[in-house]
Amino acid sequence: MKRLLVLAGAALFAASTLAQFPSKPVRVVVPFGAGSSTDIVMRIIARPLGQALGQPVVVDNKPGADGIIAAVEVQKAAPDGHTIMIATNSPLSAAPHLRKSLPYHPINDFTPISFIGNYTFFIVVHPGVPAKTLGELINHARSNPGKLNYATGNTTSIVSTAMFATLAKINMQHIPYKTEPPAITDLLSGRIHLMFSSYSTVAPHVREGKLRALVTTLPGRSPLIPEVPSIVEAGFPKFPIVPWAGMVAPAKTPKAVVERLNRELNLVLKRAEVRDHLGKQAFEARGSSAEELGVYVKEQLEVWGKAIRDAGIQPE
Repeated sequence: MKRLLVLAGAALFAASTLAQFPSKPVRVVVPFGAGSSTDIVMRIIARPLGQALGQPVVVDNKPGADGIIAAVEVQKAAPDGHTIMIATNSPLSAAPHLRKSLPYHPINDFTPISFIGNYTFFIVVHPGVPAKTLGELINHARSNPGKLNYATGNTTSIVSTAMFATLAKINMQHIPYKTEPPAITDLLSGRIHLMFSSYSTVAPHVREGKLRALVTTLPGRSPLIPEVPSIVEAGFPKFPIVPWAGMVAPAKTPKAVVERLNRELNLVLKRAEVRDHLGKQAFEARGSSAEELGVYVKEQLEVWGKAIRDAGIQPE
């Protein structure tokens, strides 16, 4: 009888929690600045998700420290579903290996909600760099050791460029930025020579001839810029890391709230117009169960750790 009463009480609590959620706007913390690829993806999703939830979904940009600032913001938030994060490989896969210590645990301090999808990255150079192919870039860098610089605005670019430099046996100067847009500004001016960047932030400039795309880090060509070869075509092995995005909440968020968010988010990601908008940003939308995201986060923590070690990056 006691067990039945406990189960009944738990069911009533879950039903009450779900009935009350959301009772106010839902804030989604973004680990990067306005205009970044993750910001663009979230803003495409935000409006239809808010309509489905019956409350506005507010995008809150918290760039800096490889996504750590945003992660801490969500870690400390009330676990009621009203503050969540569009998490990426930066705070949950890479930062744990790039920093000697973190103010949060990438798995234990967050509740998985759903996978969202994967990004597409390109290696782009300023037109002043005398290289129209990846091979020419490598030869130029070898002939001018330490004279080329590169920008990074997220951990994908940090790890990818370090891996590329190690494999190509070249020496370049690293100029880190909190997020991609200001790095792109300096790349356009010529103060920065090259960059591993997401499609959405560089595509307009590549089309206008202001930047030159040499390869995509995909194993095959991107249908959005089919004239640009893949890094595999350029003679490099398939990159072991894949930039990704998912949705997480603070630890101990009620199961009923997670299930509601998961259901509505997955329905939004299946909508044709949403998939079309995301596809135009070279973002491959893909939902999941909360459990599947939890398994994926654990796997990626190991994958990125190995890639970072192999690239010779030392934690700071």
